[in-house]
Amino acid sequence: MTDGWDWRRPGASGAPAGQPGPGHPSAGAPTTPGDGGHGAASPWWSDALADPWRDPYAPAAVVLPAAPIAGTEPEPVTDPDAPGRTRLHQILLIPLMAALLAGTLGGALGYAFAVRGGAGGAVLGAAPGAAPTLAQRPPESLAGVAERVLPSVVTVRVAGLGGTSEGSGFIASADGHVITNDHVVAGGTGKASVIFNDGSSAAATVVGQDPESDIAVIKVSRSGLRPVEFGDSDALAVGDPVLAMGSPLSLANTVTAGIVSALDRTMHAGDPGGPTRYYAAIQTDAAVNHGNSGGPLVDAAGRVIGVNSTIKSLVADGQEAGNIGLAFAIPINQAKRITQDIIGTGKARRTVIGAQVGGPGSGTSGAGVRLSTVEPSGPAAGAGLRAGDVILRLNGRPMTEPTDLIALVRKHAPGSVVTVEYRRGSTRQNASVTLAADAK
Repeated sequence: MTDGWDWRRPGASGAPAGQPGPGHPSAGAPTTPGDGGHGAASPWWSDALADPWRDPYAPAAVVLPAAPIAGTEPEPVTDPDAPGRTRLHQILLIPLMAALLAGTLGGALGYAFAVRGGAGGAVLGAAPGAAPTLAQRPPESLAGVAERVLPSVVTVRVAGLGGTSEGSGFIASADGHVITNDHVVAGGTGKASVIFNDGSSAAATVVGQDPESDIAVIKVSRSGLRPVEFGDSDALAVGDPVLAMGSPLSLANTVTAGIVSALDRTMHAGDPGGPTRYYAAIQTDAAVNHGNSGGPLVDAAGRVIGVNSTIKSLVADGQEAGNIGLAFAIPINQAKRITQDIIGTGKARRTVIGAQVGGPGSGTSGAGVRLSTVEPSGPAAGAGLRAGDVILRLNGRPMTEPTDLIALVRKHAPGSVVTVEYRRGSTRQNASVTLAADAK
């Protein structure tokens, strides 16, 4: 109900004072004081339709916003924190992290290699200088000699009733003859095998053996082999450097070094019930053990000057003998001569003087060996020696035991002329004796 009065301010005409009436194009668009009435939104009339003072029967007008004028729109600005940039950041972050990890890992590895290679940390040692002569391994060095001789050294295995015997040997001829010790092949079946320096092997047969000199010859069925170079054992001097080569305790291609400790050391050896071996040996302190038997003893020029044969050791009965620096080799001049006899005739000649020796000689010095018998047509008788004469020296070597005379005589080849100093009664005399081969 209305009383006919318009409670609005004068001039409202259904609209507040200062506002256009119904039907005006801008009706309902509040203005802001001070804007000159140009249509800017006024916070006072932002919700004019909900005004409690408004006449509910007054006509209402829907005012649409004016169309924007071209050229008045603000230039769009991209928000740096907009969600669309998150993916771009992730794409850029992945290669960046990979590069950082790769750089860190590369730096760590580089540092490790630098330190390990000596580039970092303390510098150890002085600046490298010229290699010493021995490190250059010239042909005449021990290493050069070993390199040259080892291809001619072999391991010898012989099967027998008591098992397999193993020793060493060396190639004496290009057609396959190998020199070794008689005690290596003794008791075998005549069949053997040879293992070469390169590890290859070949069957072998025993050509012949001489138990008294402890030399045997076997032959392999292989051509083009590299034989050793032979030296002159009569030209050796005490103190000369030597190398012993072979397969001690089955350790093939072993090389040990030493010197000539003594010459013409009488060896009188043999197993019970077996042959007695006599030879004037080369003594050396080069390490020699079981299995070295038959291997070469070489000089500083790489020439074979002996055949390793036996050792002396301080062991009790039943114990294994080992090296104590006392090893003995058969002089190569004697071994070579016996080898030639075996290859040529199947057996070796034995050198004799034509006399038998008895006990030690008597006299003030107590030296020498007495001749018990002298063969009428033998070399000793031909030189004027008689039974009862005491042999004092042979080629300057003193005689103290009967075995000394036997070993030194067998060192020489048949036909060799030796000088014998002897005593007959109280008179000392000299004689030249031409040694001969045993009739056997």
